[in-house]
Amino acid sequence: MRDYILLFVNGKRNRIDGADAFRTVSDFLRGVLNLCGTKIVCSEGDCGSCSVLCGTPDFQNRRFSYKPIDSCIRFVYQLDGCNIVTVEGLADNEVQGGKLNCVQQAMIDCHGSQCGFCTPGFVMAMTGILEDSNSPSENDWRRGLTGNLCRCTGYSPIIEAGLRSDTKSSASMNDCFEPTAMLDAIGNAASQEITVTSNTQTIYSPTTIDQAVQYLVQYPEVKIVAGATDVGVQFNKGNCEAEVWLDLNRVWSMKTVSLTGGAIVAGAGATWSDIEILIENDLPQFHQILTWFGSPQIRNVGTIGGNIVNASPIADSLPLMFVCNAELQLTGGDGTREVNINDFYQGYKKFDLQPGELLSQIRIPLPEDDEELRLYKISRRQDLDISSFTGAIKMKLSGRKIRSAVIAYGAVGPVVLRLPKTESFLAGKELNEETMVAAGEIVVSEIKPITDVRGGDEYRLQLARNVLLKFLHEVRPEGALA
Repeated sequence: MRDYILLFVNGKRNRIDGADAFRTVSDFLRGVLNLCGTKIVCSEGDCGSCSVLCGTPDFQNRRFSYKPIDSCIRFVYQLDGCNIVTVEGLADNEVQGGKLNCVQQAMIDCHGSQCGFCTPGFVMAMTGILEDSNSPSENDWRRGLTGNLCRCTGYSPIIEAGLRSDTKSSASMNDCFEPTAMLDAIGNAASQEITVTSNTQTIYSPTTIDQAVQYLVQYPEVKIVAGATDVGVQFNKGNCEAEVWLDLNRVWSMKTVSLTGGAIVAGAGATWSDIEILIENDLPQFHQILTWFGSPQIRNVGTIGGNIVNASPIADSLPLMFVCNAELQLTGGDGTREVNINDFYQGYKKFDLQPGELLSQIRIPLPEDDEELRLYKISRRQDLDISSFTGAIKMKLSGRKIRSAVIAYGAVGPVVLRLPKTESFLAGKELNEETMVAAGEIVVSEIKPITDVRGGDEYRLQLARNVLLKFLHEVRPEGALA
């Protein structure tokens, strides 16, 4: 057990305890270390001005893996053993010797900065893209920068700067910040439990599920934090206060994700970025949805378990899990139990999670070969936007006949809803427009959408009908009217 956070910033070691451990990373960088190149605008993880590179230790390969994150919604206590690289550190290291890196120079050459406030965030996100690829395409640049907003509308020269960036002229982060000394400094500390206290708060950071459960049993009112992409926003807006926090970020067994036995098997702490990479070929429909899920900075830390337990009725991942009958593993002091996700939610923000239990693993069966799956996300803009409507339709087909249908819609009730009456009606019917129009009228009898800033109830009712027709034309474009 230790009572401090070990955090490297631009390769320099920081031992952090007391109230500083509870700061957001951006606040710590600016207010404690005076690294003011990291900007704060939205405090919600939407604009990317606060982007930094977070290097997480890879002890097996003796290196750090660097990914861009939003530092405004990440807490210092979540980054034990990491190396944070800020815009100041790109040139200020032994390898660069004060010389701008390739992205910084390209931004100057291409006039990619206007007012300059968003520029550090763009530079960090772009440097992160080059950490993953030696020759990103224009699409890679555009997709990789969806989490960064330029209020001066300077996107064209920024993309041009990305395309002109030459990785041969700048070193990688593992070259700039030699990993061996940092890894040796972390040493056995990586496996130690952490408890840090301030005058008003305590954070406990375990390394095993058993430790986490024991603490949860002892402190049932504890606030659990994993990716913090939602908790961080609530904290910044003054809507999240707790005396005791439980950080699951260092429970390594909860971060695993694999394709096993025809299913996605993910620890609750697996990030959306890891899942996105894993399923690109085996579940392309879900992969496409995930590329619209938040931003790279959000996906690099946001967890599948957090998305489930947040219990939002418009969570983009939940309709897939509902139609695939995902199994949730819940772990508590009395052991583990399995719950089908269709039985998990009991009302708005209410679910079948007993005191002392936490979500530890998720198993999502992949569709079978004779099943057609389509996922839908409708929002005002494609990237980095909350859905107005979300849905999943899975059908087992035999020729033009529907053998079985499973449908789940989001943003149409207090929880994501399965539609049993519609499913029953579709079973055994011909897959054609007449059937889908009739099914649409049954759908609207099963849902009760509300009117809010993202859409009216009538709009959502019409979407519920139209998505069935969209499924038809996607699956049977050659004869939808037959």
